[in-house]
Amino acid sequence: MGLLAGIGQRFLTFCDRFGGHFRQRTRTVETSVRHYVQGLLQAETKNMERIEEAIPEADHQALQHMLSESAWSERAVLDQVAQEANRRLGGHADSSLLIDESGCPKKGTQSVGVARQWCGQLGKVENCQVGVFAALSRGTEATLIDGRLFLPEVWTRDAARCQAAGIPQAQRGFQRKTDLALAMIVHARQQGIGFAWVGFDGFYGSDPAFLRALDAHGEIFVGDVHKDQRIYLEDPRPLVPAAQTAHGRPPTRLQAQTPAVRVDHWAQQQPATAWQAVTLRDGTKGPLRVEILHRRVWLWDGEEAQAQPWHLIVRREIDDPTEIKYSLSNAPADTPTPRLAFMQGQRYWIERALQQGKQDVGLGDYQVRGWRGWHHHITLVLMAMLFLLEERQLHQQTRPLLSGRDIRALLNHFLPRRDTTLEEVLRQMEVRHRKRQAAIDSAYRKQQLNE
Repeated sequence: MGLLAGIGQRFLTFCDRFGGHFRQRTRTVETSVRHYVQGLLQAETKNMERIEEAIPEADHQALQHMLSESAWSERAVLDQVAQEANRRLGGHADSSLLIDESGCPKKGTQSVGVARQWCGQLGKVENCQVGVFAALSRGTEATLIDGRLFLPEVWTRDAARCQAAGIPQAQRGFQRKTDLALAMIVHARQQGIGFAWVGFDGFYGSDPAFLRALDAHGEIFVGDVHKDQRIYLEDPRPLVPAAQTAHGRPPTRLQAQTPAVRVDHWAQQQPATAWQAVTLRDGTKGPLRVEILHRRVWLWDGEEAQAQPWHLIVRREIDDPTEIKYSLSNAPADTPTPRLAFMQGQRYWIERALQQGKQDVGLGDYQVRGWRGWHHHITLVLMAMLFLLEERQLHQQTRPLLSGRDIRALLNHFLPRRDTTLEEVLRQMEVRHRKRQAAIDSAYRKQQLNE
C-alpha cells in the first residue's frame, strides 16, 4: 500500500500550502476552501449541496459565501498554482504553454458573461459562458495554470448589467479572446514560468495581430491556422509601385511582388515524396506516426514594410489522409521538421487537460452567477488539478496509469465521508425529497395563480 495510504495526509498538507491566501480573511473561509476542493475531488456531482452531503462538516451556505462573497485574491492563488506547476513541468526544452477555450452551457441571462456564442462543448452556437485557459505542459502531462472569463460586447456595452454581476470597473472594457490569451502569456512569462513555445488552435492562429504580438514579445509559437490561410512561397518584397501616369494621385499602398496561395491548395500540389513520416510519441495503441510537409513561407498582412518568414507545417494522419492540420511557427529558421511536428502535436494536451478538468474536478460545474464566484470556482478547480498532477507524478514509476478517477477513489477511501452510514444516506434522501416536493408545490401554485 505504501505511498497510496498517505494520500489523505498529502491532500491536507497540500491545502495547508495554500492556506495563507484564505486565512487572512477568516479561518472559516480557509476551512470552506478545503471542503470545496475536497468536494471537487470526492463528490460525484460537484455542486455545493452534494459537496455538503459528501464532506463531513461542510456547509453549503458557507461554501456559497466563500465562493461568491469572500474577497480572497484568486490571482494570488493562481500565481502559486502556476509556480508550483512550473517546478514540475516548466523549464525544459519540451515545456510549452498551451492556449484554448472552454464553453459551459447556461440558461437565462444573469450568469456573468453568458450570451449566445460558440460553445465547443456542444459544437454549436448556444447560450453559454466561455473561459480562455492556459495550460503548462511537458511530455504527456499538462495542467491548467490560468483562466480568464470572456465578456461578449453585449455585456461590456451594458454598464448596469456589469455592475449587477460584480464585474470590476477595470475589467469592463471589451477584450477579444486573443487579448485574454496574450495577457495570460505575458503574465506567465513575467512570473518566470519556463516554457519553450506557445501553442494554440486555428481560432487564435487566424488572428494576424495575435501572431505578430507574440513575435514582438519574443515568444516562439506554433499555432494552427485554417485551410484558407494565404501564404507566399517567395518573399513578396512589398513596395509602393511607381506612378503609371503623371495625372492623378500617385500610388500609396504597398503591393506584393509575388502571388499568395492558400495553404490547402499548396499542400494538394505536393508530390507523395514531399511528405515525411514522423513519430510524435508513444501512444496507448503504439507509436503515433504522422506525415509532415514542411516549408519556409512568408506571411504579409498588407501593411507591414516587410513580410514575416515563418515555418508552415502541414500534418496528415496516416490512418486518415483526409485529416489534415495546418500550422505556422516563428521558430528559428534551422528548426528541424521532427521538432516542429512534435511542437505542433503538443496542443493535444490542453484539450485533455480541459476534458480532465470537467470529468474529474467539476470545471464546468458551478452554482454561481457573479464575476467573483466564477473566478473563485475556476481557481479552486485549478488547485484540485495541481493536486492530481502531483499524485500522478509521485506514483509515475510504480503506477504509470494512475488516473484522476483512481485518485478520487483513493481519497474516498482514506479521507472521511459524511454519507457512509445508512442513517445518513436516508437523512440526506429525505432532505432532497422535501426540497423537490417544495419545488413541485411551488410550480403548481404559480400555475394556479396564472389560470
